[in-house]
Amino acid sequence: MKDFKKYYTLQATPEEVFAALTNAPTIQLWSGSPAKMSTEVNSEFSLWEGSIEGVNLEFEKDKKIVQQWYFGDQEDPSIVTIKLFEDKNKTSLELRHTNIPDQDYDDIVAGWNDAYMGSLIEFYED
Repeated sequence: MKDFKKYYTLQATPEEVFAALTNAPTIQLWSGSPAKMSTEVNSEFSLWEGSIEGVNLEFEKDKKIVQQWYFGDQEDPSIVTIKLFEDKNKTSLELRHTNIPDQDYDDIVAGWNDAYMGSLIEFYED
């Protein structure tokens, strides 16, 4: 199992970024795929036509999102924690993803950088 941690800067406020990460119609705008998402604790979510699925564990409005991502029959939960910090009308986003299966690590990191955060950053730069 491996962990991944990275910081990203987005040209939007934490409120805008939080909404973009938790509002299904907004997720569809920047991801290009239908999304199932809710800010209800213990609600299940699905992104990129089921490529990413899990359960929402914790929300702190405009500041923090904690999710468990599913990887088959994995015993130890894979936890994604996203923290948002205001930085002069921008957002500094801290991403931490724990317990990524070794065989999935490179694909997950590329997915974060290119598809997930890459698409979100591009969404706010237009």
